[in-house]
Amino acid sequence: LRLPDPLPRLRAEIRAAAPGRYRYYQNVCAQSYSFAWWDWARWEREIDWMALSGINLAPAFAGQEAVWQRVYRNLGLNQSEIDKYFTGPAFLAWNRMGNLRRWAGPLPPAWHFKQLYLQYRIVERMRSLGMTTVLPAFAGHVPQGILRVFPRVNATRLGHWSHFDCTYSCIYLLDPEDPMFQVIGTLFLKELIKEFGTDHVYSADTFNEMTPLSSDPAYLSRVSNAVFRSMTGADPKAVWLMQGWLFQHQPDFWQPAQVRALLHGVPLGRMIVLDLFAESKPVYQWTESFYGQPFIWCMLHNFGGNHGLFGTVEAINHGPFAARRFPNSTMVGTGLVPEGIEQNDMVYELMNELGWRQEPLDLPSWVTRYAERRYGAASAAAAGAWRLLLRSVYNCTGVCVNHNRSPLVRRPSLHMDTELWYNSSDVYEAWRLLLSAGAELGSSPAFLYDLVDVTRQAAQQLVSDYYLSIRQAFQSHALPELLTAGGVLVYDLLPELDSLLSSHSLFLLGRWLESARAMATSDREAEQYELNARNQVTLWGPSGNILDYANKQLGGLVLDYYAVRWSLFVSVLVESLNSGRPFHQDQFNQAVFQVERGFIYNKKRYPTVPAGDTMEISRKLFLKYYP
Repeated sequence: LRLPDPLPRLRAEIRAAAPGRYRYYQNVCAQSYSFAWWDWARWEREIDWMALSGINLAPAFAGQEAVWQRVYRNLGLNQSEIDKYFTGPAFLAWNRMGNLRRWAGPLPPAWHFKQLYLQYRIVERMRSLGMTTVLPAFAGHVPQGILRVFPRVNATRLGHWSHFDCTYSCIYLLDPEDPMFQVIGTLFLKELIKEFGTDHVYSADTFNEMTPLSSDPAYLSRVSNAVFRSMTGADPKAVWLMQGWLFQHQPDFWQPAQVRALLHGVPLGRMIVLDLFAESKPVYQWTESFYGQPFIWCMLHNFGGNHGLFGTVEAINHGPFAARRFPNSTMVGTGLVPEGIEQNDMVYELMNELGWRQEPLDLPSWVTRYAERRYGAASAAAAGAWRLLLRSVYNCTGVCVNHNRSPLVRRPSLHMDTELWYNSSDVYEAWRLLLSAGAELGSSPAFLYDLVDVTRQAAQQLVSDYYLSIRQAFQSHALPELLTAGGVLVYDLLPELDSLLSSHSLFLLGRWLESARAMATSDREAEQYELNARNQVTLWGPSGNILDYANKQLGGLVLDYYAVRWSLFVSVLVESLNSGRPFHQDQFNQAVFQVERGFIYNKKRYPTVPAGDTMEISRKLFLKYYP
């Protein structure tokens, strides 16, 4: 901010009234994809931003494992049984939802102390700024040790989650009608409330991406009723906040009768549903506004914390207003629920502003003013660049899933997706305009960040072009063309992209890895946390179970992970043409897995301080590659 001194006097009071009661923020997955290694200084910044943005409802999930550990010990579990349950810090989000256990764990005692300390400060600050905190509650998932202590308890093993087998998934779900369900749920919540106080809103997700044991509506009603009763047993005023992701994730299972049964297991008004992916797949429309339960219209926007310019601006500019006008609408607010943050700032600023509006905005004029606010000065070139981005990358229509599938960040093959939902020339032109504004705006940190981001997007598009040339050359047995396209990609474009990213602190791999190490209290912990951090953004599991789901474009990662994969791919194709032996994807996958795993264990320390001149590097890339 460049503020005048003294500040200008206001002629009259300024008042704004939001059309909905809540403006919600945070996704359970972001706790791992973005917040995993945060210290208090970083949390403080985020909570300040939340307050400035008018957010008034948000989870406070840190430290819950420390409380769970206390509850499990009180119930008679031993430490090794608890250690076989909790995942490592980078994967706790999926442990909490009953998807995953043990992977990359256990949690060291010092982790619990640090997280408790953070949670005290987080809830105190959020409440002092008038926010309602959402605390975790018991969803029914239990460690296997519960069956040893209570052999007669009725628990069922859930199936495996995603591409994990039962080594790390297949968690036990306590039968909601078993008396122990209420005992454990109420015990945990009482302990949590004693520790942190309460604002009476609790979050629990029993069936996140997991198929329930029965589709009988009576069973589903009993489940939700049991979860709710375990909340009211500790807090008679409890309100249950539930993610509505399951309904659109498994629509074959969640037919209207099943949805209604689950929602009506809780008294009307004592549950708030997050319509989590409302900008693309709204659930309220086919459930008669969640059959009378209040809901929050949420923009999910991002998966896995991927980089990549993306938005559905038309959908979010009209969606919340249409939901409010829906017959018998039970909408009580708007929300931002990205799986990962620190990308596409503009979309979040827009969504925050829409939470205060009575009607849609004129987007081109809004984005023109946004550019001026963001850079602290008016620039025709910058405003022009933003209008181009608004109509292209930020205007995905239809069912849009923002998962970066660019060949740049995916394991190479001969069948890669290069489809775009926008005109790539708009991004190249926005890049040219931003560079031309460099002389007037170069002193703005936000401008330099955006220049890196737009240059990165242009480079990502170029990678797809070179990939298509490589594939074409290979399929037509043109060795010279293959060597040329492959050589430019591996020896120039990717290293140049890496040096661009390395010139900005927010695009450094070292920042992610060193923040993980900083949470540690010993060398052994530091190594465990760093392996957690490296695995999450690459293999996501021991054997690439959810490979590249959480891909990032970071200085260090592009050169030592993505570029090494591409180098191997090109050399295997060259070898295939030279020897006349066909290319086998399976064999390549086995070889490239060693490269991917090698990155996780390379023990290299990456810089946490940027190097190089962002503007110079972007200009050099531009002169070389601008189409």
